[in-house]
Amino acid sequence: MGTTPPTEILHRLDALHDHLPAGVVVHDADGCIVFANRLVQELLGRSEAELLGTDPATAGWTVLREDGSICPEDEFPAEIVLRTGQKLSGRIAGIVRAGQTRWVLCNAYPECDDAGRVQHVVVCFTDCTALKDAQQSLHKSEERLRLVLKGSTDAPWDWDLVTGDVYYSERWWNMLGYASGEGIEDSDAWRRLLHPDDDAMISDYLEDLLPSRREGYTLEFRLRHRDGHYVPVLSRGFVLRDGAGTALRISGVNTDLTERKRTERRIYELAYFDHLTGLPNRRFLIEELEHVLARCRRSRHCSALLYLDLDNFKLLNDTMGHDLGDMLLSQVAQRLRSTVRDSDQLARLGGDEFVVVLESLGHSSSSAAAEAARVVTKILATLGQPYQLGSLLFKSSASVGITLFDGRGSNIEALLKQADLAMYRAKAAGRNQACFFDPSMQDAADRRAAFEAAMRDGLSLGQFRLFCQPQFDRHGGLVGAEVLVRWQRGDEDVIGPDHFIGFAEESGLILPLGEYVLKESCRALARWHTDPALRDVKLSVNVSVHQMRDPAFTAAVADILDGTGAPAERLCLELTESVFAEDMLEITERMHELRAHGICFSLDDFGTGYSSLAYLKCFPLAALKIDRSFVRDVGTDPESVPIVEAIIALARKLKLDIVAEGVEDEAQRSFLIHGGCSSMQGFLLGRPLPIAEFEHIYSADWIGHA
Repeated sequence: MGTTPPTEILHRLDALHDHLPAGVVVHDADGCIVFANRLVQELLGRSEAELLGTDPATAGWTVLREDGSICPEDEFPAEIVLRTGQKLSGRIAGIVRAGQTRWVLCNAYPECDDAGRVQHVVVCFTDCTALKDAQQSLHKSEERLRLVLKGSTDAPWDWDLVTGDVYYSERWWNMLGYASGEGIEDSDAWRRLLHPDDDAMISDYLEDLLPSRREGYTLEFRLRHRDGHYVPVLSRGFVLRDGAGTALRISGVNTDLTERKRTERRIYELAYFDHLTGLPNRRFLIEELEHVLARCRRSRHCSALLYLDLDNFKLLNDTMGHDLGDMLLSQVAQRLRSTVRDSDQLARLGGDEFVVVLESLGHSSSSAAAEAARVVTKILATLGQPYQLGSLLFKSSASVGITLFDGRGSNIEALLKQADLAMYRAKAAGRNQACFFDPSMQDAADRRAAFEAAMRDGLSLGQFRLFCQPQFDRHGGLVGAEVLVRWQRGDEDVIGPDHFIGFAEESGLILPLGEYVLKESCRALARWHTDPALRDVKLSVNVSVHQMRDPAFTAAVADILDGTGAPAERLCLELTESVFAEDMLEITERMHELRAHGICFSLDDFGTGYSSLAYLKCFPLAALKIDRSFVRDVGTDPESVPIVEAIIALARKLKLDIVAEGVEDEAQRSFLIHGGCSSMQGFLLGRPLPIAEFEHIYSADWIGHA
């Protein structure tokens, strides 16, 4: 290498090396470091003293190839030059220290003696980490873009407004089912493939866009596919303008909206149409009725809303299964479609309820009513034809409620409610017919709603009072009592059960009312249990068919008995014969479950309802009650006498107790005693009393009185 320079020159060279923007490392012929400038020291995190004499292969850092794999020792730049004696240019390597990687661009060259032997290797490198990171980021972006475009329906295109030339990408053609430019070579292809209804819209849009200063645009239109159908596309892009704002070029991409439109349509159908029949649903109907009312107000024509409900549909569902029920609903929808005009509205509200809106029936309500009646007659006749439900030929009918409107002062919910009320009147009148709404229906409905609200308030305020009517054996001894309920709405206003029990059953309030009566009765039994005069008295509580149908009834009764401490054997639940018109198996199971708790049952009003001797042996009954109508007539109607005698004889034969109700005179009492009746109740023996008064009389005074 020549003579060693003087010390001063060496210091200057060292200073120069330390200020170079590149790292410089000098290796000797054995590969050990004999010089490292300041940049190298900073990069490797070692001082010059620590670096001198070290072998890079064992110096404690890792060298990476450009692809990120670990570089072996024989591929280190200095090692390659020492082995080959040749220069090395443009090698990228990574140096890993303390978990961080720095990328460097290396150049290495040998220093040889006069004999050509390598004495030193000088390695110069520059930090290119930022470049490497940018390169990797760009690569990742390109990869993501490639993946996006792979599944994309975006189709680039470009229109030179100066020359008139249009560029269509291959994807543009593929979107329409063509190979690139297949059969359509001219630049005006997009015009000829445009849907005819969109042509004027596009022209108007361009007339507005081009003279303006706008740079971006978004537009939807349709292009004809090769197979003849039209593809909905969304075109987005920008307008290139010169300094004066003149449009020179339009560039953009077309996106195939077919799937999006299909999805939007599916969402729309799910939101506005019934999936079974394909008819509009309630939501769609409400929105359409707004438009119908507006049209009625403008035209001053009368229209009609028909509320249609299938007769006995629940019976079909329960006995034949929901599959056949669905088949019937689908066929009903088809028949309704074929019966009404295309301009009429048709919807399924849910279940077996349909609505038909007949528009523009005439200027007068009389002519509109006549036309509506004609259409309804046709509908009922069509729906009354037999239906083929699989292998079953089924006959059905419908009840229809009709309300007329002219759009003035009409409320949609009110119209639906009016037609619904009229439909229920048609059902009450015998079904398979139609009824028009009149104000009296609304008045009745309002009264029912007010009565129901009052009953609910009465329950929450404790306005219902329990009365007891005593029951005596043939010798005059107190053996039981029947619970009766009264509604005390005010200080003097006491309402009997005949005025509210039927309504409670219809409205569902019988369940909370029945629970209240049962709880209060059991509390009374718990009190009587410690009273010598009342502890053996049985308390009879009437139970509705709705309570017996309730799956939770058995558990509720058991909870009441546990909560009050009432003796179950003193509780007698009275059932009417209407219970046995229900599911006999279900009712029987529920009765046996309650009987297992010690509760007994009596059958009220025997002989007046669905009398059947078969259920007397099926149900766990303890007593029969002779209806007051038979007892009342024993002195005046000769035919009542053998009926009463037969009931008593039947009860004895079946080892059932017998209770006669409605005993009002001595002749009736005498007849019953001689006929073998075990116990009786009625005004002759004792009137119903508030339960507190009953307890006072019969617990304190009964024994002395007797």
